Amino acid sequence: MDYLAIRHLHVLCVVLSGAGFLLRGIWMLRGSALLAHRVVRVLPHVIDTLLLASALMLAYLSAQYPFVVAWVTAKVVGLLVYIGLGTIALKRGRSPAVRGAAFAAAIVVYLWIVSVALMRSSFGFFSAGVPV
Repeated sequence: MDYLAIRHLHVLCVVLSGAGFLLRGIWMLRGSALLAHRVVRVLPHVIDTLLLASALMLAYLSAQYPFVVAWVTAKVVGLLVYIGLGTIALKRGRSPAVRGAAFAAAIVVYLWIVSVALMRSSFGFFSAGVPV
């Protein structure tokens, strides 16, 4: 397995997943019927499955595992928070205000996860640039 190819696939899936979430969140805020389209309901699961599979392969190939390497653990914890907020934003929020707040928080968490990966620091954009 070529590490660089898997990493590129992972980054592509990160971008597609984030852009798709952003678009679906905007549609949710506007009350668009496009959210009900079959492609919009299925494609995020395909992208996120590839994202998870590539993440697992990268962890294996680089021997950087959650609960062993701090920044990888931070990404996993952030991912769980992002998923929870995303579920509230797109499906389970009881009001438009709750869904909007969860959507905004999910975007911040997504950006933080990306910053953790880029900085390889468990604090991400909250750190002073010092890897932890």
